[in-house]
Amino acid sequence: MTNIHDIAKLSGFSVSTVSRVLNRKNYVSDDAREKIEAVIKQMDYVPNDVARDLSRGKTYNIGVVLPYTKHAYFNQVLNGIMAEAYKQGYRVLILLSNYDKNKELEFLEQLRRKAFDALIFTSHGLPLEEIAKYLKYGQIVCCQNPNNVKIPAAYTARVSTYVKALSWVKEQGYKKIGIMQNRDYHVSATSEKTIRAYKQVFGEMPDSKLIVNDVTTYDNGYQAGEYYNKCSEKPDFVFANSDDIATGLRQYYLDNQLQVPPFMGQENQLPSQILKFSTIDHQLTKVGSAAFDVATSGEDKIVCIPSKFINRK
Repeated sequence: MTNIHDIAKLSGFSVSTVSRVLNRKNYVSDDAREKIEAVIKQMDYVPNDVARDLSRGKTYNIGVVLPYTKHAYFNQVLNGIMAEAYKQGYRVLILLSNYDKNKELEFLEQLRRKAFDALIFTSHGLPLEEIAKYLKYGQIVCCQNPNNVKIPAAYTARVSTYVKALSWVKEQGYKKIGIMQNRDYHVSATSEKTIRAYKQVFGEMPDSKLIVNDVTTYDNGYQAGEYYNKCSEKPDFVFANSDDIATGLRQYYLDNQLQVPPFMGQENQLPSQILKFSTIDHQLTKVGSAAFDVATSGEDKIVCIPSKFINRK
């Protein structure tokens, strides 16, 4: 297989001159460039990307760790990352983890071996402290408030907006609030913030029987509607964790000719815009864009994107 040394020997120029031609550097004479390019064409030589990456110390690969893509949160963050990556000439590698800690460790080890220039954790199963230990091998960005853990981050400010939204719910006289979550609040930073805001507004923990976990899709929302309808103490308001999920909840009640309980979604998706129900816009595309910028800057900084309560009632 032809390599750069063969091209140098056949063209009569040094390896460094051939390298400058391959990398489109300007400081090569037109005569030298033409002769080297003629040999490259004759030998059908294609540079080795891995070797090139090693020589310049950069892969232009960004790894994005996602547990899955079936929830709007991850899709919107990923859209923001990919839009910036395209503009700046980076490749995005989607690394699915399903919150498997061993998988996440594999991705961190790949960062250590320089497979990526940076890793972005949209969510994680490993403790943040464990992830931060790998910062010495490359840039890592998390998409949550890292609090006391020293790690770069880009995230949305949730608690203040949750408090505003739930305060509105309370002002309407609702008391039995159904809450739908991706994961239990003991393991999910997002769910923990929801429960914290609820306690701040209502002065107590929500009824555990009205909390439904493992809700990530429209179908899960539909199933949650069935569960709530069978509860002895039915919710008088439902706080859903996405607009798609809220729409699934609504559809269950409609399909069964039942009164749809008042509800609110999140992420300001198309369903809430068409059906005109209230939602929370976490501006996740901006979070993804900011996460990419932090990842490629190599800086130790934290970016907080404001979220907003959209009241359509």
